[in-house]
Amino acid sequence: MNKKLRNRVVRMSVVIGMCLPVLFYGCGPGNDGKDAVMNRKPALPVMTVNLSDATVTTFYSALLEGKVNVEIRPQVDGTLQTIHVDEGSFVKTGQPLFTIDDRVYREQYNSALASQHAAEARLVVSKLDEEKLVPLVQNKVISEIQLKTAAAGTHAAQAAVEQAKAATRSAKVNLDYTVIKAPVSGYIGKIPLRLGSLVSKNQNEWLTLLSDVSDVYAYFSMSENDFMRFRQQYAGASIQEKLRQLPSVSLVLSDGTRYSEKGVIGAISGQFDQTTASVRIRAVFPNPHGFLRSGNTGKVVMESQFHNALLVPQAATVELQDKIFVFFLDKGNKVRQQVVTVSGKSGNNYIVSAGLKPGDTIVTAGIEKLKDGMVINPQKSAPEQANSRAMSNE
Repeated sequence: MNKKLRNRVVRMSVVIGMCLPVLFYGCGPGNDGKDAVMNRKPALPVMTVNLSDATVTTFYSALLEGKVNVEIRPQVDGTLQTIHVDEGSFVKTGQPLFTIDDRVYREQYNSALASQHAAEARLVVSKLDEEKLVPLVQNKVISEIQLKTAAAGTHAAQAAVEQAKAATRSAKVNLDYTVIKAPVSGYIGKIPLRLGSLVSKNQNEWLTLLSDVSDVYAYFSMSENDFMRFRQQYAGASIQEKLRQLPSVSLVLSDGTRYSEKGVIGAISGQFDQTTASVRIRAVFPNPHGFLRSGNTGKVVMESQFHNALLVPQAATVELQDKIFVFFLDKGNKVRQQVVTVSGKSGNNYIVSAGLKPGDTIVTAGIEKLKDGMVINPQKSAPEQANSRAMSNE
């Protein structure tokens, strides 16, 4: 064998000698890579749930109305002669809003007044006639029956005067109705009619809507479950006593801004709506600058305080068929699916009222791949590890 061939054989022997241990190691029964992956326990973060205080913020869609909304309607028939205000303007109590042509009603008033004066004159004449008969009866010139007849005539004349005065007052009322005045202070709404329009006291359409918005009512609906929680949460023997325990509420306007003034819950409807299974609630907000108007929409924000509540991150839960589940860490680091009852939300956490107890450990991430009975490698957060070490040292 020549020198060149001998060197080639030596190199091949060295290569084969290096590869054989690797091949034998890879083929060993306890070192299969696929089996190692299958037997690996997933390392997942866990946390221990404990009692703490929480604030639950709830938003309710609301419709705003002025504390007084008056439909301004005509009380007499006629044509609209003058419109004294414009849409959206602020008016004070007693300020003229509309004038209806009053010529017919003025003449009726003048006629009634004239009839009253005539009745008053007849009463004066009747009294004079009665007075003339008194000395004649005393001197027995005439019989007393004639004096009594004259007195009855005087009473009849007096009644006629009262009747005429009533007719005059009625005519005056109709005449005054031709000038429609503001019954309350507030803002003028839409005015659908124009000058010259024929109006009637029997018409369905109103002349305008006048809203007193010094205080604004925000009406919203609360579900039956929320209402039952409200009844249980606040002390008091009656609903009114419970309302006095409620904290103030806020108002978020349609553009997302928060109204500067705080409000209070003023009243709760006496019955539930059978269609929606909800109860109507009224919150009152002061409106000193007239910023809010009737017809505005927004959201009433209610904040409820919960003491000694179990808080569970929403990310640690899964919702399935209207039920909320968590994965509870059982003995041997096995996970078990657990149904929990949620009574509210506080930030990114659920308030759990049933299904867990203080000291239970739950998985907080990676739960979408878990199944009942799986074994995991629990990874506690740094604060919880520190707490565990401190407890063990004690």
